[in-house]
Amino acid sequence: MLIDADNSALLVIDVQERLLPAIDGGQACVDNVLWLLRVARRIGVPVLACEQYPQGLGPTHPAVAAELPADCMAEKIHFSAVAAGCHGLGHDGPDQYVVCGTEAHVCVMQTVLDLVAAGKRVFVVEEAVGSRRASDKALALTRMRDAGATVVSREMVAFEWLRQAATPLFREISREFLR
Repeated sequence: MLIDADNSALLVIDVQERLLPAIDGGQACVDNVLWLLRVARRIGVPVLACEQYPQGLGPTHPAVAAELPADCMAEKIHFSAVAAGCHGLGHDGPDQYVVCGTEAHVCVMQTVLDLVAAGKRVFVVEEAVGSRRASDKALALTRMRDAGATVVSREMVAFEWLRQAATPLFREISREFLR
């Protein structure tokens, strides 16, 4: 199944300032989340975001926060954004979610498993999720895949959202993001 720009949302999970220095490849994860946010905005894909206990983990990374649409942030204390009731995930909204953020083996994985259990199609962007330890990220990706989520690259997401070449939007995205 392809990712459908008209029936999906980008879900950004817990890309928070105090946590990121401990994330293996944290800056690369942030850079890839930013890339996805910018592509989603250009294509018109809705964006949802959440923060895990911001009083303890701090706010969303400033560069990421600057790219988020107004009023798309939900705070949570549950690890799963679905269990926390963020944005009506699992009940309302699109049938597909493209997921990025941290930590892959905690909040990302629990949210993804709950979305899959709710019958949603979930696409986890491999280079845009992170954990403190690479082994935890690898185990989480395997577990999410085994549960029915699809692990993808950021370019897979962009090309599937675009669907075709030779359009003004494709040329714009290609020029700015796919070089």
